[in-house]
Amino acid sequence: MGRYPRIVLCPDRIRENASKVVELCRRANVEVAAVPKGVLAEPRTARAMIEGGCASFADSRLRNLKLLRREFPSVPRALLRIPMKSELEDVVRCADCSLVSMTESIEALEAECRLAKATHEALLMFDLGDRREGILEEELDAFVSTLRGCSRLRLRGVGVNFGCFSGVLPGVSALERLCAAREALESALGYDVPVCSGGSTSSLMLIERGELPAGVNQLRVGEAILLGRDVAWRRDIPWLRQDTAVLEAEVVEVRVRPTLPEGETGADAFGNVHTFEDRGRRLRAIVAVGRQDVPPEGLIPCDRGVTVLGASSDHMLLDVEEMDSPPRWGDVLRFFPGYSALLGLMTSPYVFKDFVHFSPSASYEGE
Repeated sequence: MGRYPRIVLCPDRIRENASKVVELCRRANVEVAAVPKGVLAEPRTARAMIEGGCASFADSRLRNLKLLRREFPSVPRALLRIPMKSELEDVVRCADCSLVSMTESIEALEAECRLAKATHEALLMFDLGDRREGILEEELDAFVSTLRGCSRLRLRGVGVNFGCFSGVLPGVSALERLCAAREALESALGYDVPVCSGGSTSSLMLIERGELPAGVNQLRVGEAILLGRDVAWRRDIPWLRQDTAVLEAEVVEVRVRPTLPEGETGADAFGNVHTFEDRGRRLRAIVAVGRQDVPPEGLIPCDRGVTVLGASSDHMLLDVEEMDSPPRWGDVLRFFPGYSALLGLMTSPYVFKDFVHFSPSASYEGE
């Protein structure tokens, strides 16, 4: 008997994706930092990313960085989330580099380094339109002054995020401004500032188009390697594999039922208000996985004729009217996860995690 729901990861295919991303970036003189946070830095998957050619790790959670330090002590590690004041001791111990965007955090990291008799590097983040973290360009002088006062904290580079909050796509003009900021910092500080980190998976599109500014020399890539997808540009990346991870969920009910609710409706258990189309009576199935485990909007059914209707905490509802062979109680249905779904499934303690090794040319359905 299998154990469900479960997420099945294919490290061989993730390694294949990593090698293709690294090769594309190598031709543009860009180094790839692997971002394994989508799988909670699971060691088999993280190893596949490094074996595929990624030069370093970048992760937003200290717990993940501690795991990576233990499993891969020689691979450089960067903290992707701006550090909290309360975690600086662990930051200096577990990360080689941190993202910074406040003079206060730079000063506090410098003080912690002095206390620990350690050194640390920083990547100064710029807000170039997405309006999440990062300094505005007019603030640069204040950060130069702060960085000049540091003896143990050294600026390694500059960075930017796209698509994380506002959905702003990476652009040539914005990245040229980032490159100019790196050059200005290097001149003002009087030492080499080697890294210009130009975003994440969404910036791969600019390399494909031949538009990435020459000064950008690092990307932080997770989604493309783990799933072969790019949510910012709303695409499956055609030269990568998407069959790297699969959710398997067991059917607990199959029944023909009306498509319209009966009675007065309000919000659902999560505060959402729905509208419904009367499609008559249709065959529906329920699988035993819910929003506590995964956002259903991030799932793509592997079987033709299956439509995800939505989910409550513990039940996901499917329209299976169009399936060639309707499911029965106890059957298992499969779904490819998007990035948000993968993150939820890996985080949920109620979802089993398994790993399989397939031949490179095989599809998941054929195994």
